[in-house]
Amino acid sequence: MGSTISSENSSAGARRFGREKRKSMILDSAAALIAEKGTADLSLEAIGEVAGVSKTLMYRYFGSLVELLTQLLNREYRHLRSEQLKAAEEATTYEDLVRRVTRAYLSYIEERGLIVERLQAYPNIAQAQDPTHYNREPSVFYFSEVTAEVFDLPTEVATAATEISFGLPAAAGEFLVRSGMDRQLIEDITVSMILGSIAGLRNDALGRQLTVRSPSEVLALPTRRKGAGG
Repeated sequence: MGSTISSENSSAGARRFGREKRKSMILDSAAALIAEKGTADLSLEAIGEVAGVSKTLMYRYFGSLVELLTQLLNREYRHLRSEQLKAAEEATTYEDLVRRVTRAYLSYIEERGLIVERLQAYPNIAQAQDPTHYNREPSVFYFSEVTAEVFDLPTEVATAATEISFGLPAAAGEFLVRSGMDRQLIEDITVSMILGSIAGLRNDALGRQLTVRSPSEVLALPTRRKGAGG
């Protein structure tokens, strides 16, 4: 009788929530299960039991476990991009921009990294990749434009540098999860590496553009005597 009452309550609860709200709650339940137990014994039925949703509704909402996990992974990535965008809006200098966006990424990995890592490892999730690849194009365009403007670099160089530098936070996030090192220290290292590489490109570009005189031109100049006036 207890299970019947529980089932009736769950059905009543399901009717009280709209479809999108109910799907969001199911994804929350899936994330909690994955964080606690991993994905080895995960099933739509197990997630539905935690979420208080019947097996029939679970399949109606998602169709398969792979579809549910793919939606969960994409939701995690959307949340990350939203946090990074908010961080970028508050930046005042280039260093501040790089630091705020890097901090948003590492904080996300520190909080949710285990869930993302386990989702990425689950078979048949085609979108499984590091979070920096999700909706990457607008972010690359923005950083490329800002980098080209601030450091006076050619657009193609700034774009290439941005694409490559995006790999640094991903590597830093992986190291954070694996090593347990202090997040602030990893943030400082990552920001220094990004800024140093961009500054190095700028110096290199200047070195390529500046003209120098040949030895014959320099050596042909009159030798100045020590103490000579004028």
